[in-house]
Amino acid sequence: MAKFYFKSSKKEENYVVPSRKTIDFLLSYSKALKVTNCSGLKFETILN
Repeated sequence: MAKFYFKSSKKEENYVVPSRKTIDFLLSYSKALKVTNCSGLKFETILN
């Protein structure tokens, strides 16, 4: 029974590595995103 609950310490090496293009897109998007609070409402605006 103990084998069913045992977690292996072997590390998974199937990580997904994002491309430079994806990272640049996410960074530019986060820089252009502006969130404005007005009377309890949130407005999201893209400044591009």
